[in-house]
Amino acid sequence: MRLGTIVAAATALLLPPLASAAEIRVLASGATKDAYVEVVPQFEKASGHTVVTTWTGSANIRKRIAAGEIYDLVIVGAPVIDTFAQQGKVVAGSRVDLMKSGVGVGVRAGASRPDIGSSEALKKAVLEAKSIGYSTGPSGDYVMSLFERMGIADQVRPKLKQVPSGARIGTFITNGEAEIGFQQISELIDDPGVDYLGPLPSDLQNITVFSAGIHSGAKQPKAAKELVEFLTGPDAASAIRKHGMEPG
Repeated sequence: MRLGTIVAAATALLLPPLASAAEIRVLASGATKDAYVEVVPQFEKASGHTVVTTWTGSANIRKRIAAGEIYDLVIVGAPVIDTFAQQGKVVAGSRVDLMKSGVGVGVRAGASRPDIGSSEALKKAVLEAKSIGYSTGPSGDYVMSLFERMGIADQVRPKLKQVPSGARIGTFITNGEAEIGFQQISELIDDPGVDYLGPLPSDLQNITVFSAGIHSGAKQPKAAKELVEFLTGPDAASAIRKHGMEPG
């Protein structure tokens, strides 16, 4: 009995105390999902914490935070995090840049693949497409401004199809609602129903930085900070690159 008691006590000392395990609630942009879901289980295993993530688009993230929903961590485009910090919704100084993505172009798997290798080629592809899909997030905002800059906004406007906040353009591409679609590269390259054509030409490209911020009402700020540290580590960097983004 004495030996058993000693062994039990020694084992208890080696195990992390249950009180240190936290449930971290995260509200995150879908553009970061594929890399994130690959590495978060590693974080949970290493830390003992549980991560509960709500996925949606940037527009819905703004609405949820404005409505007073409370999370421990918010992951969305850097300008949105900065706005939340100014509003007191995110802790000032807590922003950490996690990953960045350019805008990519895709068509339905097996469909004709238009040339998008130059600004003129892209313009031709867009004008010839019967329908064009874009998002409600940063990529969608940029694509709309790009069409204006290219002088084709009026011509393409009747063909535009915008996916709901949080949805991927691949849904419209695969069901035929959009012949060609624009979204963050990370949201196109892993979709089995989409042939990813490539990024926008370099002279037209726009990079979105996705950042994390600690919610001002966070119940688990310390654990949320640990998650952020993990998401900026080497294991996360490898997954981020794998899914068409760059760290930081």
